[in-house]
Amino acid sequence: MMKKSFNNTRSDAVLIELSLAGEKNALESLIKKHQDWIYNIALTFVGDKDEAADITQEVLIKIVTKLGSFKQKSTFRTWVYRIVKNHFLNMKRGKYEANSPTLEQFGQGIDQIPNESLSDYSYEVEDKLLVKEAKISCMKGMLLCLDREQRMIYIIGELFDFTDTIGSEIMEISKENFRIKLHRAKKQLYNFMDNKCGLINKNNPCRCARKTAGFIKMGFVDPINLHFQKNTITTINKVIDKKIDVYKDQIISEYQKLYQEHPFLQSPEKLESIKKLLSSKVIKETFNFD
Repeated sequence: MMKKSFNNTRSDAVLIELSLAGEKNALESLIKKHQDWIYNIALTFVGDKDEAADITQEVLIKIVTKLGSFKQKSTFRTWVYRIVKNHFLNMKRGKYEANSPTLEQFGQGIDQIPNESLSDYSYEVEDKLLVKEAKISCMKGMLLCLDREQRMIYIIGELFDFTDTIGSEIMEISKENFRIKLHRAKKQLYNFMDNKCGLINKNNPCRCARKTAGFIKMGFVDPINLHFQKNTITTINKVIDKKIDVYKDQIISEYQKLYQEHPFLQSPEKLESIKKLLSSKVIKETFNFD
């Protein structure tokens, strides 16, 4: 029998129905539609690409094994991110989370890194790419100083611009509580940046270009394999549902823009990992795949 071909432009509802009916290609398409989003949230949440890839697979297994319980009381993406949230808040702490500092301690650590010129060193990668990598790494590190709930609320509410209606559904709190918690996370993070970081407030002496060599020495930046720029699809601000032109009459945080300009990356080994997932015993038993 000829295999049916599906693409991820089909609606989630159609792909879910076909998946539950035993169409393996439909489930593969459903996973492809959401895998990159989950991976990018995971990468921002834990700050490590390998850990983020593992977490993505763990979350995808939970999603597909629970697919039959989706009752369409919310959008599928909201349902997916509720699973993501529950997994993230309860999973074992990874290498960067185990001893995550406070923002004050993080700032003290940055101050202790000596200012150096990249021109004093020879790397195969262009200096501007190394500096960009250092900037992204440092900003991701700041997020790790927030507690897990704050970080998750910041990622969905500020980074990916989910509304308070969707954000409250994902976090399973009231809309007012979601807004309050998001405001606190933003205030804590942006006040720190405004007092320490030179990206926006030029009165601050800290400059990414001066700290990059130190970041490389400490292992925070790999000059051979760029951690946050490989497999870039686009930037976060290009994939969020809210279009940039709706901001014309509003004052938007310059710090929010900095975070939304971070790369949106493709989940590593995408096709191979999906095939491996679909061939696993638990998935075959759940969907009666051959």
